[in-house]
Amino acid sequence: MSENKEQSTGSALPEFTPQEVESGGSVKDFFVELLQVIIIALAIIIPVRYFFITPFYVKGASMVPTFHESEYLVVDEISYRFKEPVRGEVIVFHYPRNEKEFFIKRIIGLPGETVQITGNKVYINGEELSEPYLDSETKTTGEIVVTLQTDEFFVLGDNRSFSLDSRAFGPLKERYIVGRTWIRGWPFDKIMIFEPPQYELPSQVDSQS
Repeated sequence: MSENKEQSTGSALPEFTPQEVESGGSVKDFFVELLQVIIIALAIIIPVRYFFITPFYVKGASMVPTFHESEYLVVDEISYRFKEPVRGEVIVFHYPRNEKEFFIKRIIGLPGETVQITGNKVYINGEELSEPYLDSETKTTGEIVVTLQTDEFFVLGDNRSFSLDSRAFGPLKERYIVGRTWIRGWPFDKIMIFEPPQYELPSQVDSQS
């Protein structure tokens, strides 16, 4: 560490002769190079920022205890161009009834599956879905049976009592999905990369094969 510091502080700043300052040659070259660096940086950063990863702030309590108000999330917008969403991934999407709004929910049902909610529990193709990210006392209210089309997903908030989700607005069309929640970047003591949970559901294995 100390060696690197000596190397960085030991480098002499370039000295300009009076002729160079008067002609402006070196100063001009410096600003030209600086401009080139800025252009190259913007050419890299802007596409990454707007087409591949996007920061979002959590608003509301629909995903408690997984996410809380004002947490900063990085959303991966590119993965779904190469693979299909899987059960358990938390996604950000345009609210179908107002596309200017962004919602964050968890994928529960996949295309072609039949999702049923009854007796405060969730069933996929007739099998009860065990959800490890939920509190043991969480109840999924409602009486719903829906078979998803090839471009539809069933999404729910983890805080089932305070979530506007597919129980209200129906299956989510794939075209509304922005991307998957990838990293929690704030607060610092809760930084982590998210992976979908493992389910003990045969249809989950089939969907990934």
